[in-house]
Order: sequence, then structure tokens, then C-alpha cells
Amino acid sequence: MARDVQITFDCADPAGLAAFWAEALGYQVQRAPDGFESWDQALEAMGVPPERRNDASALVDPEGARPRLFFQRVPEGKQAKNRVHLDVRAAPGLAGDARMAALEAEAARLVSHGATRLERHEPAPPLGTGHIVMADPEGNEFCLD
Repeated sequence: MARDVQITFDCADPAGLAAFWAEALGYQVQRAPDGFESWDQALEAMGVPPERRNDASALVDPEGARPRLFFQRVPEGKQAKNRVHLDVRAAPGLAGDARMAALEAEAARLVSHGATRLERHEPAPPLGTGHIVMADPEGNEFCLD
């Protein structure tokens, strides 16, 4: 039996990083529990002090098909290269110059939202289709593929 997964990010600013990834993936912040108009209202009712209200954030796929993303505050910063990373499929079905142009356009869009461009890998047929390595606002590497 297949299992559902949640992808968890350790970070310094859960709300900020969630906002970046919502923009990158077309996800949305998980809605507040029933009976509350906002997360701030829910956390207030739960007795969570204001300084702890950015300890976590979660994103969901609006269509409900893809994994939930969870962002949790941790005290330490990123230390080394990610051993696991996301590949954002920004040019499905495209090849060659059209593929790389689509990846470049998405890289520019994400840079405008706080990402950093790290390196471009040119297509190298037959197996290498080309990709761009990026980092999110907290330095977590991901690829535009």
C-alpha cells in the first residue's frame, strides 16, 4: 500500500518560507480550523503567545493531489548542501532552447520572490535535458527541471 507523505522544511521563518513556496508551486496556506477566520484568531483562542505564532506554517495543494508542505522553526541555520531537494517541474514537455527559455523565465520569476540562482546546466543529450539550480530564501537548494 502506498503512503501519503508530508515534506517538512526546518527554517528560521516558517511564514516567510511558506509564502515563497506557495508562490513557487501554486500551493496555498492551509486554512485555519473551522470556526476561525484566520490562523491568528485560532492561535489566539488556543492561547499561543504572539512570539510563538510563527513557529510553524503549512501549505496544501489546492487540488488536494500533492503532498502537504510543513515549515517548522528551528534554532540552527542551514549547515550544508541538502541531501534531498525538490525538483520543480517548470518546463514539462519542452526540449532544447524552448525548455531552457521556460526555465529561465521561471528562474527570473522566483528570484523576484526571494530565490537565488546558483547555476545553469545546459542540455547534454541523450540523458541531460538541462536544468537550473536555485536556492530558496533560506538557502535550501532546489532545481528548476
